[in-house]
Amino acid sequence: RRECPTGVDMAKMKIEFLHHYRSRHGVPARERLVAELPRYAPWVSRIPGLANARNRSSALRALGDRWLGLSTERQLPQWAGRPFFAGQAHTGEARHGELVLLVDTFNRYFEPDVASDAVTVLTSAGYRVHFPSSEASQARPLCCGRTYLAAGMLDKAKEEARRTIASLKPFVAAGMPIVGLEPSCLFTLKDEFPSMLEGATVKPLAERAVMFEQFLVDEGSKGFSELSLESPTGQKAFVHGHCHQKAFNAHGAVHQVLSRISGLEVNAIPAGCCGMAGAFGYQSETQEVSVKMAELDLLPAIRKTDSADWLVADGFSCRHQIADLTQRKGRHVAQVLAGLISDSSNY
Repeated sequence: RRECPTGVDMAKMKIEFLHHYRSRHGVPARERLVAELPRYAPWVSRIPGLANARNRSSALRALGDRWLGLSTERQLPQWAGRPFFAGQAHTGEARHGELVLLVDTFNRYFEPDVASDAVTVLTSAGYRVHFPSSEASQARPLCCGRTYLAAGMLDKAKEEARRTIASLKPFVAAGMPIVGLEPSCLFTLKDEFPSMLEGATVKPLAERAVMFEQFLVDEGSKGFSELSLESPTGQKAFVHGHCHQKAFNAHGAVHQVLSRISGLEVNAIPAGCCGMAGAFGYQSETQEVSVKMAELDLLPAIRKTDSADWLVADGFSCRHQIADLTQRKGRHVAQVLAGLISDSSNY
């Protein structure tokens, strides 16, 4: 990890402090609302029109600010009309192998096209994609526990981790890669899981967990090289790395994947944190700081790009920050690739 020059894991120190502090003083309503997202998301997602009413109503925004401390200046993530649910245990031919796609809460309920496009890319590249949730029995989808960790609710985070580990155990034993789409969730498996729990599956799971783009440039490179991708001649893509990708020196894989697309000019956005930082950008007392953080590097860099240029960001919070502050759409690398797959690709 590269967050601290002296190697101090500040994120884990914060989690430990919040765990002890809130175990004693309680978890505030706003923090609990964010933390419990994976629990209530399956139910709220059934009424997206009502769930999104706050973003359309100035009165509801004002109430949210007064009661919960959610800034009236910010849009909350928009619930999708149709969340991502595979509807089957697996899909695709195993010409080049099999893998697990770990669909996180954020992409599942807010940007399901990211997950759908990832499935399109992976199956087109010749991989059988497994969906290791308990959806067949109508149980709640798997979760890494990241929202609980951010609130200091360590016991509930461990509960989610144990549930995920148990579901992934047979796939890890079979040697399958565990492919993730959201950096903050994927790196929870690699970093926090081994710190929180012991067990024979924890370390092998951490070793097999990999970001979507990392899989394509490494273990999945053969299938990726066989993809028939259209050439977007003259198109430019500007890539913003999520803080977890940077902390684990994993952000270069996005650039490597995009650089293999003929005709696409790929540029890195030289910026630090986008400023959203989970729920930090939504909080009434910190939203102004969040904007100022974005104004340091990210927003000036985006303003220098053309409206036709692609803005690529794997982080859900990064894409939301970009959309909210620039009215530009950020794309996950899976969306870029899926949009370029030609009809001649194998499915």
